[in-house]
Amino acid sequence: MCAMLLADLGATILRIDRAQPVELGSPRPLKFNVLLRNRHAIALDLKKADAVALVLNLVERADALIEGFRPGVTERLGLGPHECHSRNPRLVYGRMTGWGQAGPLAASAAHDLNYIALTGALHSIGRAGGPPVPPLNMLGDYAGGSLYLALGLLAGIIEAKCSGKGQVVDAAIVDGTASLMAAAFGLHAGGLFNLERGTNMLDSGAYFYDVYQCSDGKWVSVAAIEGRFHSELLRLLEIDPATIGEQHDRANWPKARELFAATFRTRTRDEWCALLEGTDACFAPVLSVAEAPAHPHHATRGTFITVDGIVQPAPAPRFSRSVPGHPTPPEKPDSRAALAGWMTAAEIDALDKAGTI
Repeated sequence: MCAMLLADLGATILRIDRAQPVELGSPRPLKFNVLLRNRHAIALDLKKADAVALVLNLVERADALIEGFRPGVTERLGLGPHECHSRNPRLVYGRMTGWGQAGPLAASAAHDLNYIALTGALHSIGRAGGPPVPPLNMLGDYAGGSLYLALGLLAGIIEAKCSGKGQVVDAAIVDGTASLMAAAFGLHAGGLFNLERGTNMLDSGAYFYDVYQCSDGKWVSVAAIEGRFHSELLRLLEIDPATIGEQHDRANWPKARELFAATFRTRTRDEWCALLEGTDACFAPVLSVAEAPAHPHHATRGTFITVDGIVQPAPAPRFSRSVPGHPTPPEKPDSRAALAGWMTAAEIDALDKAGTI
């Protein structure tokens, strides 16, 4: 994911695959693995000395390297920070792990759900009286991990341009997820965040920040936090404010929720969209991944694109001048094509002859 983000913005990324790929989950055609778009790949056996030598050769020409092994693995392979920095002192060495490079859990296996569980994030997500709800793997893997590594790499590259020195970026998913929880920790310290999930303003506790089911079984979302937006929502729903009382008085929330639920059940999702979309009521329909790309707002902005017949999110964010090109589909390892921008034809021929590639 981190490599996709950087490649989408124009970075030249070379992916080094295992000589014998490891499948995660059910096998799928390569074109559906959208996270691998926009970059070439080579396949190497890093237990062989000539493959390690090739990687170090490439390191000499790179701004950054990303590795996602358990702590200590690249050192054992001969590709750790010491070896890489001896070949390229300006290299920014990005390390992506769940638990980080050090700590009691650093060497143990886990996944997104475990990392966010340890930070207080998972405990905070869910309905009142119900269990914690896994938020896909977006909060840990992609937000707390991938985005923080991308940010760290870019900051490191900028710093290296000034200092002439590279460094290691230790991007742990637990650290990034904890950082994302900064506001919640501040509110908790101030006595403004309940530990019981589903009872705070942004976790489905507030009737004006929640989802409601419509008469056709589909769902809509409302997020009318500010007073004037709340007033506009009530006006459009034809609800008398006096029947609810003061918006932020939590004693009023249960009866207001019942009134909202009953109101939204009177029309279909499309009918509510016709009334509320585009207003200051802070409203949006809850769309599935099959529905979202066709929404007029996304269509106008080009939020979704099609690559090799696969509908997928477009690169983000947007730039006014240095606009990145249209993403290319995921590619199988093709050593000659992948190395063409990194090495001379004679160097590639030599690698081929030696059986390294």
